[in-house]
Amino acid sequence: MLSGGEKMSARSGQRGGVGGWLLKGVVTLLLTFLVLTVVPVLLLRWIDPLTSAFMIEAQASAIAAGNSNYESRYQWVDLEQISPHAALAVVASEDQQFPFHAGFDLKSIREAVRQNAHRKRPRGASTITQQVAKNLFLWNGASYARKGIEAWLTVLIETLWPKERILEVYLNVAQFGPGVYGVEAAAQRFYRKHAARLTRAEAATLAAVLPNPVRMHADRPSAYVMSRRDWILRQMRGLGGSQYLESVEPQAAAR
Repeated sequence: MLSGGEKMSARSGQRGGVGGWLLKGVVTLLLTFLVLTVVPVLLLRWIDPLTSAFMIEAQASAIAAGNSNYESRYQWVDLEQISPHAALAVVASEDQQFPFHAGFDLKSIREAVRQNAHRKRPRGASTITQQVAKNLFLWNGASYARKGIEAWLTVLIETLWPKERILEVYLNVAQFGPGVYGVEAAAQRFYRKHAARLTRAEAATLAAVLPNPVRMHADRPSAYVMSRRDWILRQMRGLGGSQYLESVEPQAAAR
C-alpha cells in the first residue's frame, strides 16, 4: 500500500501531467494559428491573389440561392496599370490617413464609437488595411472573434507589406458592383476602358459606390452617388494629388 506522502506525490504527478498536456496543446494551437496566418500574408506580399474570401462567399451564396446568372468579374492589374486618379479617389473616400497610420485610424474609431451611441445604423471606421484583411481572408459578420482575427491580420499586413502593396491589393479586390471586383473589372464593365485610362470623375464615381456597391451603381449614379462623387473630387483636390500619393507610391508623380 502507498503511504500518504506517496499518494500525494502520485496525485501531484497526475495534475502535472494534465497541466503539461494542456500547455502543450495551447502552444500547438498558437503555433498553428501563427503559421496559418503569417505564411499566407507573407506570400501575398509578392503573389497576386487569384480570388478572395469575399468573392468565394458571394459565389457560394449565389449557388445556394439558385442564382445561375451570377458571374464574378475579376482581373488583376499591377498598380502601374491603374490610373493615379483611382488610387487617390479610394484614399480620399475611404481612408485619408492611410499613408500615416499603422493599420488603425484611432481618431476615426473614437468618433465612430461616439456617434454610434446615437445612430440606428452604425458608422464604420475601417481603414483600407482592415478592408484588405477582411476581403481577402474573412467571412461577413460582426462577431468579436472575426473582429479579433481581422485586427491581427491588419497588424500582419501593415508589418509585412509596404503601403504601396496594400493599396494595390485593395484596388484589385474591392467590390465596385454586383460580382464586379477590382478597379480593372469595374473600368471595363462600366466605362469600357482599362483602369489606366480612368478620368478623375470616373475614378471618384467608382469610389463613391464603395460603401454599398450592390445598391449603388457607378453606371447609373443616383443623386446621392453624384453628390458623394463631387465630395470625393473636392477631397482629392484638397489632398494635393500626386504629391500626396508620393508618400504611398513613389512612382505616382511620374505617371
